[in-house]
Amino acid sequence: MNIFKLFKIALTALTLNVMRSILTMLGIIIGVSAVIIMVSIGAGAQQEVDAQLEAMGGNVLIIFGGWNNRGGGGTAAVATLEDGHANLMLEQVYGVEAATPYVLGKSQLIYGNLNWSADIMGTTNDFFVTKNWDLESGRGFTAAEMNSGEKVVIIGSIIKDELFGASDPIGQSVRVGTFNAMIIGVLKAKGPDTRGDDQDDVAVMPLKTVRTKITGISKSSPNSVSYLEVKGSDTVSMAYVEEEITSLLRQTMKVADDKEDPFRIRDLAETVESRAETQAIFNTLLAAVASVSLVVGGIGIMNIMMVSVTERTREIGLRMAIGAKPDDILNQFLVEAITLCGVGGLIGIGIAFGVTYSMETYFDMVTVINPEIVFISLGFSALIGVFFGYYPALKASRLQPIDALRYE
Repeated sequence: MNIFKLFKIALTALTLNVMRSILTMLGIIIGVSAVIIMVSIGAGAQQEVDAQLEAMGGNVLIIFGGWNNRGGGGTAAVATLEDGHANLMLEQVYGVEAATPYVLGKSQLIYGNLNWSADIMGTTNDFFVTKNWDLESGRGFTAAEMNSGEKVVIIGSIIKDELFGASDPIGQSVRVGTFNAMIIGVLKAKGPDTRGDDQDDVAVMPLKTVRTKITGISKSSPNSVSYLEVKGSDTVSMAYVEEEITSLLRQTMKVADDKEDPFRIRDLAETVESRAETQAIFNTLLAAVASVSLVVGGIGIMNIMMVSVTERTREIGLRMAIGAKPDDILNQFLVEAITLCGVGGLIGIGIAFGVTYSMETYFDMVTVINPEIVFISLGFSALIGVFFGYYPALKASRLQPIDALRYE
């Protein structure tokens, strides 16, 4: 019999009992939609990771100060990192492209009758390199501004929008805590960092300015910094750079061989990729659980097809009596099972698209639907129809016409 006629007969049989057909397809619908949604969430997470790595510029190490043991058995937090260490790394560690010191503070920024609380970052022009950050407008710091601690500031896009709206802030004076500073630049919008914090809510000033005007100078460690950021060359292993920096800092800080490092080094790329691997494992487990729904749906289809064969025994006998061959009966019920799974798969795909669209629109999540996984899910659902529909179809094809016609 023509395959198109078989599909037409199958659709007619399924529409005779719509509710039962829908309930039968439910496992396939849930399974297909869940698999596509989970895989698309995983692909979206990977896309975000790639974007974060690109935004960082790759090959970035962050060095934090640690704890140091003092005499008398006491332990106290001491500033172990200084801005001079950045210069040493540039001069003595092969593969270091830029090394940037940071002093962090927080202050209110006031313009007219508007004010905004922002993170203040004291640093050097090297931060444009280590953070892979460009200016939307304006300029960076001059050497004179850095050396004298001038009251100049570069603001992030959020501060620009909150205080200035659509107007140009370059050249405007903004109050930072207790003093006025001139805006010389606006950073390009960058979005959240690896921890989810918005990077655009920041004001950048010369290192000396933040030390003298916002955080104050530590009497014990006047050159101390909050942390250092190092960007390595693409041609050099970051493991090698990290090892060399560790050796240099231990030597500079005069750390004894039996003592732990009074600092911590974190590789941003490794941290982001580690999170991505964890997310990928989690999504794979969820997709595997969702796949169980497909198997359960297949069992449901086998059950309903067995019932259908029993209900339509007289129909089968009549078809055989007028010339239908066992292969015709086998193909008829097999196509019905495949159609049931195929329609369920299409509905599941539609639901998956709707859910992922809603996640992006209302929950600000990144999802990426790969056409390949859509076709695989649809093909897998049809395969389930073949696998679980074959036995009921085979049973129907083996019925004897006389016994089938006499069935009550």
